[in-house]
Amino acid sequence: QVQLVESGGGLVQAGGSLRLACVASGRTFSRSFMGWFRQAPGKEREFVTGINWSSLSTSYKDSVKGRFTISRDNAKNTVYLQMNRLKPEDTAVYYCAAKIYDGTYYPNINFDYWGQGTQVTVSS
Repeated sequence: QVQLVESGGGLVQAGGSLRLACVASGRTFSRSFMGWFRQAPGKEREFVTGINWSSLSTSYKDSVKGRFTISRDNAKNTVYLQMNRLKPEDTAVYYCAAKIYDGTYYPNINFDYWGQGTQVTVSS
């Protein structure tokens, strides 16, 4: 069983930055593909970014490319999401997810574990 706990959300003005962190319990983190998703009010949850176990492969939603950066520290069982130049449309609950899998991203990838989410609000 893997537990994921997100932190770092908050209220920020447009153009600002936030850094989210997700700490995973258990011994499988280093063999997991990690992802960040978000869900805005009235919308479906969407994939934002993902990173493979070695950090050599990352994937991003088009609208966040160049603004968001995912990274991980396997020694700390932590994955990060650095969000720069935030926009009001980035407002959502952000979720961390883990898949016990040593491959790379593919569309509609299913994740095994989910965090509770952290709210990110970007004011205009």
